[in-house]
Amino acid sequence: MVVLDAPLAALQWLGRQGTRALSAMVLVGLACPWMGAYLKPYLTEVVFVLLVTAFLRVDIAGVRAHLRRPGLVLAATAWTSLAMPLLFALLSMAAGIHTRAPDLFLALMLQAAASPLMAAPALAALMGLDGTLVLVTLITSTVLVPVTAPLFAKAFVGPALSIPAAALAAKLFLLLAGAALAGVVLRRVLGLAAIARQRATIDGINILALFVFVAALMEIVTTRLLADTRATLVLAALAFLAFFAVLLLTVLVFLPAGRERALALGLMVSQRNMGLMLAATGGALPELTWLYFALSQFPIYLAPQLLQPLARRVLAAGARRRGAGAAIAPVEETR
Repeated sequence: MVVLDAPLAALQWLGRQGTRALSAMVLVGLACPWMGAYLKPYLTEVVFVLLVTAFLRVDIAGVRAHLRRPGLVLAATAWTSLAMPLLFALLSMAAGIHTRAPDLFLALMLQAAASPLMAAPALAALMGLDGTLVLVTLITSTVLVPVTAPLFAKAFVGPALSIPAAALAAKLFLLLAGAALAGVVLRRVLGLAAIARQRATIDGINILALFVFVAALMEIVTTRLLADTRATLVLAALAFLAFFAVLLLTVLVFLPAGRERALALGLMVSQRNMGLMLAATGGALPELTWLYFALSQFPIYLAPQLLQPLARRVLAAGARRRGAGAAIAPVEETR
């Protein structure tokens, strides 16, 4: 046990760093591209670990509470699983990207067809937002992705995707079903109390796994940045534009459900699980597609830090409204 104390303490410390660790990972990956070359072969296994830890920590009671009133969850699921791929496809085709840059079009379509990031509930919770709503929508959209992603890929991408749609569906299903089964088994073996006690340790494992994923993608960024700085920066700008456009549009669509919920859903929908698509395709993608996926990690991992002040204001405004309602209620009762 003494031998394990130091590694466990290190994992727990790393897990407590939260969004700061996510931002640092991107910088380390950029500064050490040799790590990416070494870690890239393990990308599929790392994505599987991230999926397992997500299913391990599912809040069953919270899921049931949201499913009793499923309207918002169903609307958010349809938005992220169906509306997003259609919007990406129509806008990209209107801009002529599908003919002028087919590898970039492939990247955009795989991004849009992917389910939200498995870490989205944890990131929402770190910002004080409704992590359970994000989790329930994440589960429903993830269940659909083995069906929706291959259909959209076949309809809009076609032969540009090296893996057949049926094979993509099978790999996505096996990844998700295997991770869900492993998560359920671990919940039974470890027990919910032990999982809750080891929250920081599991967060540390997640951050390490995310680092392997980010480093594997960042390898190509440093090389391309030095070889063609202008084109790489333009592609990075497109990745940030896509992220914040999806975030803003989602917030506007779901604003009637409340600012806090709208921001939580906006954060979730804008963070697409491109790692799942990489794992399902075995990494057999064109270089430009890889590069766009890598550059898309910057807004994903920097957004929690960038959006933290906005989240604080939204949460504070919500608290003031609830406080005002609670203060008015007794006055009305005395009339």
